[in-house]
Amino acid sequence: MANPFDAEDGVFLVLRNDAEQYSLWPEAVDIPAGWTGVFGPDSRAAAIAFVEASWTDRLLRPVRHADHG
Repeated sequence: MANPFDAEDGVFLVLRNDAEQYSLWPEAVDIPAGWTGVFGPDSRAAAIAFVEASWTDRLLRPVRHADHG
């Protein structure tokens, strides 16, 4: 059985967690706890384009919002 995460012609969601990290997720696989769908379902290419446009700051949210004073 092929890995659904590697399917170039698959249908994908984009998930985001509380740390504002993004994940490409096959539509046929249950969304794990702690993650929320924010895009899709759509093609793998469209999902990747959404992540590239949305996830512009790769620092984890707790690091970005830490008090460095």
